[in-house]
Amino acid sequence: MRRLGAVMVALALVPAAGASERHPTLGELEGEVICPTCHTTLDQSDAPIARQMKLYISRWIREGDTKSEIERKLVAQFGPQVLAEPSKHGFDLLAWLLPLAGLLGGAAILAAAAWRWTKPSDKVSLGQPEPRLDSELERRVDEELARFDH
Repeated sequence: MRRLGAVMVALALVPAAGASERHPTLGELEGEVICPTCHTTLDQSDAPIARQMKLYISRWIREGDTKSEIERKLVAQFGPQVLAEPSKHGFDLLAWLLPLAGLLGGAAILAAAAWRWTKPSDKVSLGQPEPRLDSELERRVDEELARFDH
């Protein structure tokens, strides 16, 4: 039953992604495009070039351009650094892989530490009695503990 639900959710998202590609909105693209002067996304920038880019994008949306076509036009005009999302090719691929490698490495270190913390100590083996205190030391510890009980 869970598998069916997951498939239904995935199928529901596929047409939405396609619709976004065919009919993007200005708000959608504003968060994915970088202003060349202030190096923030267009939705955070009020620079004159950012306002001009928003006008271009709005016009291209009205003309029926897809999201990919608009992004290609922006890259042709301003260069690949205009896109907030790095490409998945060449050196830029590191921007995608390094965080994943860091998460996996951190998880491995945490798992190793947790395993080490939970394994029994080599000093006290399972099945062997714990070492006993000598009788004088045990009597003194009992006296000290008795003082705190009252």
